Amino acid sequence: MRTPAGAECRYYYEDFNRGRQTQECRLVQRGRDALPWTPDLCGRCQVPAILRANGSPDLRLTLRVRKRFGLFKQLELKARCSRHELPIEAPMQGCERCLEAARDALEGS
Repeated sequence: MRTPAGAECRYYYEDFNRGRQTQECRLVQRGRDALPWTPDLCGRCQVPAILRANGSPDLRLTLRVRKRFGLFKQLELKARCSRHELPIEAPMQGCERCLEAARDALEGS
């Protein structure tokens, strides 16, 4: 679904049908101890770009809204590979082990 910032994101949901006014980020709701999500955070979110760059079915993202210096809201994004149970340092590129396996498969054929 298209976010208020204009990007496609599978975790964003909105419903304005028949008087409803629902806007939510389902990725933020999954995290514990997260601050409330607001639609203006979509403009600073990296998740749509990561989902466009990395189509791995093993990519697992967690997103939390936290206070920065007690004043500003900040998005904290963490990525994991569910196949190898490893944290991913560069989510746009993906898991190093999965990339090595893909390279080996391409070189072998």
